[in-house]
Amino acid sequence: MAVLRENERYYSLNQYLKQTYGEKFYKVSLDAGMTCPNRDGTLGSRGCIFCSAGGSGDFAADRHLSVTEQIEQGKARVAKKYAGSSYIAYFQAYTNTYAPAARLREIFTEALRHPDIRILDIATRPDCLGPDVLELLTELNRIKPVWVELGLQTIHPETAAFIRRGYDLPVFGEAVRNLRARRIPVIVHTILGLPGETLEDQLATVRYLNTLDIQGVKFQLLHILKHTDLALYYQEHPFFLPDMEAYFHLLGRCLGILRPDIVVHRLTGDGPKSLLIAPLWTGNKRQVLNHLRAYLKAHDIWQGKESEYGQTSQII
Repeated sequence: MAVLRENERYYSLNQYLKQTYGEKFYKVSLDAGMTCPNRDGTLGSRGCIFCSAGGSGDFAADRHLSVTEQIEQGKARVAKKYAGSSYIAYFQAYTNTYAPAARLREIFTEALRHPDIRILDIATRPDCLGPDVLELLTELNRIKPVWVELGLQTIHPETAAFIRRGYDLPVFGEAVRNLRARRIPVIVHTILGLPGETLEDQLATVRYLNTLDIQGVKFQLLHILKHTDLALYYQEHPFFLPDMEAYFHLLGRCLGILRPDIVVHRLTGDGPKSLLIAPLWTGNKRQVLNHLRAYLKAHDIWQGKESEYGQTSQII
């Protein structure tokens, strides 16, 4: 049972880490020098329609540095606000299992050998988890905890085709089953505000996640970034993007039905200010989160309150 404190209306990653490990960890975003089947010509050459040139890893370290050097660079970046020594190695940029297993072993093992790395967190696509990669992840998970983040974004085929996701929903379901059969935690990325999706469409994606054996979710408000195909589409075909209040209403509905044991790793996302076209109100992350907490409290919203799986969360 997730036990939520009064100022935590959702089961946050920080709360999970403190309950599980007794302390907060900081993520170090890493770039392993990967590409993506949606970029190298296997499935496409332009990536997902919303994806920046950095492959969703715009905050990751310099890919020309070694993994160890990137970790040290990341630690230095947060040194003024974090006095601890426990970090999550987050392989964020592009598709981080899209390489031969031998190469993946080198990269991931280097990260795990760092004494300050407590968890290995790998962002990838569900269609890039072959048997050899799954066996490697199983082996590494015996050394230190391994998390796998899968980009789903939506369950709706029309939207998936629009964003050029490049795989069908059953592929995602199979990836989740394969990872959970190996006791590897799964974190799912979903995007709110995709063009053409209604409130009920977006809630249907959350209800689908409730039926799966997943451990975490990232809610990402659709960001329009410079130099993406989505930016060109938005310029030619402007579509609705929620303001802060509208987004809080949408997110509140999603949290209300989200299964209470699922850890919420992200609530809005934040694109680099130098690239962000819209929505500009997301640029001040701290202010957004403060307003969101106030909104959830004022409207008596907390995770799982409306869940068909029962009110198995508590607030203390």
